[in-house]
Amino acid sequence: MKIIRLFSILTIAMAMVSCSPIKVVVDQNENTDFSKYKTYSFLGWQNHSDENLSDSDKALLRDSFTKEFERRGLQKVTSRGDMEISLYIVLSTETAVSGYNDYVGRHGSYGGYNHYGGGYGYSNNTYKQREKMVGTMIMNIYDKESNKQIWQAVATKTVTENLNKRKRTIPTNVRAIMRDLPVKPN
Repeated sequence: MKIIRLFSILTIAMAMVSCSPIKVVVDQNENTDFSKYKTYSFLGWQNHSDENLSDSDKALLRDSFTKEFERRGLQKVTSRGDMEISLYIVLSTETAVSGYNDYVGRHGSYGGYNHYGGGYGYSNNTYKQREKMVGTMIMNIYDKESNKQIWQAVATKTVTENLNKRKRTIPTNVRAIMRDLPVKPN
């Protein structure tokens, strides 16, 4: 019974890890009054980091960020908004490793032998290694007047190669990135 319970717990843990939720870390200037900001503008992708993205992914990201800012009552302007937003993305390849061992031992054995005869049990090990693409997006928000950074979000997530899935997950991920922005949705 303990083995079944342990196996169930491990299965649930593996399933939660394999979902690869977005991880977001936020930093902000505590002295900033975010209620004074009414407009925003995009400075664009920093250091041409968008070259690794398809046109559809760029459009999806742009539209998702625009929607999140509009939900907060902020108006988009072409340049010199009260808040100026820059985006930077890094794509890297990581190796994911998983393993499984289905050891079956003998009950009642002592020193490898039991009273019915010898037997240590057997073990079958499975080891898998795969490459995965990981994307890190850095979103910086600057104050137009002071040109100082007032907020930053760093988000990391495994990138799916399935375009239809990205169409569903990108808006959700952008919402997660913007969740801690002090300007809350209306």
